[in-house]
Amino acid sequence: MDPMASNQETLVTIFGGSGFLGRNVVRALAKRDYRIRVAVRRPELAGHLQPLGRVGQIHAVQANLRYPASVEAAMRDSQIAINLVGILTEGGAQSFDAVQTKGPETIAKAAAAVGGRMVHVSAIGADENSPSGYGRSKAAGEQAVLAAVPSATILRPSLMFGPEDQFTNRFAALARVSPALPLIGGGETRMQPVYVGDVATAVAEAVDGKAKPGATYELGGPEVLTMREIMEIILSITERKRALVSLPFGLAKLNALFLQFAPGALKLTPDQVAMLRSDNVVSDAAKAAGLTLEGLGIAPDSMEAIAPQYLWRFRAAGQFQRKAV
Repeated sequence: MDPMASNQETLVTIFGGSGFLGRNVVRALAKRDYRIRVAVRRPELAGHLQPLGRVGQIHAVQANLRYPASVEAAMRDSQIAINLVGILTEGGAQSFDAVQTKGPETIAKAAAAVGGRMVHVSAIGADENSPSGYGRSKAAGEQAVLAAVPSATILRPSLMFGPEDQFTNRFAALARVSPALPLIGGGETRMQPVYVGDVATAVAEAVDGKAKPGATYELGGPEVLTMREIMEIILSITERKRALVSLPFGLAKLNALFLQFAPGALKLTPDQVAMLRSDNVVSDAAKAAGLTLEGLGIAPDSMEAIAPQYLWRFRAAGQFQRKAV
């Protein structure tokens, strides 16, 4: 039997499919010939997904995780649910609890009701004892998913980077206007930045049935870097010399009380400061159990290999900047 023909019979519903990770997951699944339903709050803003597949392969529908009936409608006739919905900052009704705990539970219950499988993307920071509300809500969301769909695959990426990220682009933008970049807690927090394309491939492998059911995978890139080292890489790629200034956690938390209302790259919330108190790396237990990108047969790309392809625009003369010798 032709595997591509069988994939065309499979309808996958992706919740949060229009975002940074979402568009990469849509592209990966479209290449594997799945039929894709993208469930988002504002489907009229998901038109950029259409060119990623064949005519009629990708269809956007309206769904809001706070309204179970809309989630149930999005899961109708679908065999697999993928949840990519997440927020870094709270606002109005979009609280961590509503979006990252109750939301995944609503999706999992809707998937269970139609006998569907589920792939849930969480975060390495998921921990019920986390100092941040973000980390606690992610952990509660995972538990709720497994309670409704015990065979669900959970993927926990570290910090994701890629062309539209809110991470490398944010600090590169800050370096354009600021003479110094802040290193919260001295920039000693360890990260394992992972390329968004590799995370999307991991989701596609899980949809293909290559991941262990009920298992939690931790997805990190090939290198463990401190925040200071990450800032240095960004400055090197954008060819800008900026001072790196240590900001103790206490002072950062105080600043965040005001910066949480700031626009764009300047925004910093007290919860984000709390998140930086913990390292964001793949655990030894996940490595030993093969619950990693490598365990799924994926060789991860490094930040130095990928980031120059999109951060060149932050150089003083953009792509026409002469290389410093």
